[in-house]
Amino acid sequence: MKEYDVTALGELLIDFTEDGISDKGNPTFEANPGGAPCNLLAMLQKLGDKTAFIGKVGDDMFGNMLETRAGSTGIDLRALVKDPVVHTTLAFVHTLEGGDREFSFYRNPGADMMLTAEEVEANRDLIEKATIFHYGTLSMTDDVVEAASIRALEIAKEAGCILSFDPNLRPPLWSSEEKAKEKISYGLGLCDVLKISDNEIEFMTGKSDLEEGIYDLIRLYHTPLILATYGKDGSKAYYLPKDKRGEDARPEDYIQVFVPGFINPDTIETTGAGDTFGGCSLHYVLKYGLDNFDEDKLKELLTFANGAASIVTTRKGALCVMPEEKEVLDFIG
Repeated sequence: MKEYDVTALGELLIDFTEDGISDKGNPTFEANPGGAPCNLLAMLQKLGDKTAFIGKVGDDMFGNMLETRAGSTGIDLRALVKDPVVHTTLAFVHTLEGGDREFSFYRNPGADMMLTAEEVEANRDLIEKATIFHYGTLSMTDDVVEAASIRALEIAKEAGCILSFDPNLRPPLWSSEEKAKEKISYGLGLCDVLKISDNEIEFMTGKSDLEEGIYDLIRLYHTPLILATYGKDGSKAYYLPKDKRGEDARPEDYIQVFVPGFINPDTIETTGAGDTFGGCSLHYVLKYGLDNFDEDKLKELLTFANGAASIVTTRKGALCVMPEEKEVLDFIG
């Protein structure tokens, strides 16, 4: 029996979101707790799942704030390490017309980059006792944290965890596009569940036809469950039944389900929407098991995840404003 439903490794940081203009004419920003892995865990906590996080923040005012706010969601933070030298990573979020956003990172270095393989090893029980281990690529941008990520994935595979991957591409944090593609390919080669966005599909495959891009990924990696997100346009699931899995799996072996998105007139910005979708998706993997999906269950997953993501776009920040299950059900109903 597993003690945790999902354990995640990665970044916990401050998202400074735009909050108007001061009386002196200066832009003001609100400090929101963020970081894709913890956002995802916060959504899972709202749905009643038990989660744990492995990562590093600075031993500073922002690190203390993150420990308090993320801890208030119920995420187990016993493996949150505080760096005495390197400060907490910061991201400034510029909201574009329509709610999309651009990021400016203060991370050269940032504390999340300083997580070591030894610190992962010291907390290996949080991985071994989890049903799902979730990871991204911001924990592969630099050598120290990449070694920590590789060790965590080794432990997770040895423990028989379901491996969940979200590339979460942030081009400014990579030294080159080639390195980003190399590390995303590494993550794709290991995962059982992939959540991938439209821009990441195009980045990895060079295909503007997203369906063709997904088919390329299927032929290369044979991932059992792929969840492709297309922003307000919706999402699509590609599921390979257990009896068809193997290196000879083809796109036509996959069950494919598309569900349109919810157009929300109250959308203000999209930070955290993908993480919300990812958390809901893993909740359904826990609910039904990776080997037991069919068309109806995939439609249920996508509809719920689309709805929850749409709700989050109406709120600033993500980690501390995830919707309750009843709120999502009422919204999609």
